[in-house]
Amino acid sequence: MAVEPAESTGLVIVVGSTMIDLVAYSQRVPEAGETIIGDRFQMGFGGKGANQAVMASLLGARVAMVNCVGDDSYGQLTRDNLGSFGIDTDHVHTVPGASGVAPIWVEPDGTNRIIIVPGANNGLTGEMAVEAVRSFDDLSVVVGQLEVPQAATTAGFAEARSKGVMTVLNPAPAAVLEPDLLAVTDWLIPNEVEFSILADGADPEDGALVAYAERTGARLLVTLGGDGVALLEEDGTVSRHPADRVEPVDTTGAGDAFVGAFVAGLAAGLGEMTAVRLGTSCAGESVTRPGTQTSFPSRERCREILATCS
Repeated sequence: MAVEPAESTGLVIVVGSTMIDLVAYSQRVPEAGETIIGDRFQMGFGGKGANQAVMASLLGARVAMVNCVGDDSYGQLTRDNLGSFGIDTDHVHTVPGASGVAPIWVEPDGTNRIIIVPGANNGLTGEMAVEAVRSFDDLSVVVGQLEVPQAATTAGFAEARSKGVMTVLNPAPAAVLEPDLLAVTDWLIPNEVEFSILADGADPEDGALVAYAERTGARLLVTLGGDGVALLEEDGTVSRHPADRVEPVDTTGAGDAFVGAFVAGLAAGLGEMTAVRLGTSCAGESVTRPGTQTSFPSRERCREILATCS
């Protein structure tokens, strides 16, 4: 049975990926050519787009997903999972072939290594994204990542911009960003590794953040793992905000928890600083539990976090 959002807020459209996570927990990762015995296995639902959609929905945002799944059993499982969180799946398309999968290795300290196989996610087109954005009149935010073709995200963002709707890009996995996509991006949210790749090897120091933001024209918000986040303010200065101090179990999906919570905060009309606090709180909770979407705070806990952050 679908779970209704906690409260009505602005609508978030996620132009992004869905994956089936295949998670192996082991004491260490194998060397080249080596086979080791793992501790346990878990199959779950992931994909950066789906993760962010689920986190936003748990926080009470109304969410619609724009994606392609395969004509396999994983595709129907993905639809059912999104629907169970109250996420609109009218713009989740079925295409021939395999759905996306993500084999993940997790070590005892929570460190993860991930290989994504996009599969049907590569079938998402600009026309699909534009159709979805045009079909809603009360949009607040359109969010995207880099696990679907950049052309599809660019088209969706451009349509959002034409309607005066905010766009948020999580440039992950890191890749060279097409200029047309940057031109229609309001917020850019990489992690520190992704920022370094985008900024030609620069560390996320204040000067590098300011220089990159000036070059791209987007507001910049860099997640720094256990060190919190760095935010480029509207006046061009950089402020830094600590992460909650927790004992990490599994860091998989923490960045998605942050982005999903941040956009949910923006959609609810919260100030950007409050949305940042909301993101760090949800991300901090997520690393204390194994899994991806299963590690996110419950809807009831999300209400408590919202009350604290607001």
